[in-house]
Amino acid sequence: MMRKLIRHPAVQGGLARLVGLYLTLVVRTTRWRLLGAEPALALVAQGQPLILAFWHERLPLIPPLFDLAGAAEPAVRALRPHVLVSRHRDGRFIGAAVARFGVAMVYGSSRRGGAGALAGLLRALRQGQPVLITPDGPRGPRRQAAPGVAQLAAVSGAQVVPLAGATSAQRRLGSWDRMMFPLPFGRGVLVCGAPIAVARDGAEAALPAIAAALSAACDEADRLCGTVEPARA
Repeated sequence: MMRKLIRHPAVQGGLARLVGLYLTLVVRTTRWRLLGAEPALALVAQGQPLILAFWHERLPLIPPLFDLAGAAEPAVRALRPHVLVSRHRDGRFIGAAVARFGVAMVYGSSRRGGAGALAGLLRALRQGQPVLITPDGPRGPRRQAAPGVAQLAAVSGAQVVPLAGATSAQRRLGSWDRMMFPLPFGRGVLVCGAPIAVARDGAEAALPAIAAALSAACDEADRLCGTVEPARA
């Protein structure tokens, strides 16, 4: 009965709003730094759209990104990021929770609704807007990149920016991705790796490099915040 109640659309909507408010509190009470973003911001200043990729576990750490980037590069302030989320109930929940941060939703995934999602993301990139993708979402396996992110880069010509966040005050959830959930009043960092260009016919070859860069960004963000992921029992 409780599970059925929690899955009710009205309850899901209320919970999503609460999560969004909580993330707003975290964003405002955390001392954030944005590191390694200069190459990506230079591309933005030139009018080039970007594909921002990060592992699903870091999703709650992404909301402050565009405020921090906008402070460093004014051209960012005119952008409206488009984020790929699943059509599944969980994806819609995430979409409702982060909508307050000024992002537009593109529903689909690399596994389901992929053609429609790809078309929506390509349209956003052609309009000069950045897109955000979690290559191992919506359901894993954890830190195993599906080919969609590399295929999108190959077709669009947009470069992939590896991204990761971490905070000194956080908890790991028991979800499939061991999601990092931030707590208020800590120190936070967002790390951008070097942009990765993908040749028109090079999607398959580029995928391992993209995955490695995402994990390297996570390692650097964790190092800077002094967080160590506990071993799984």
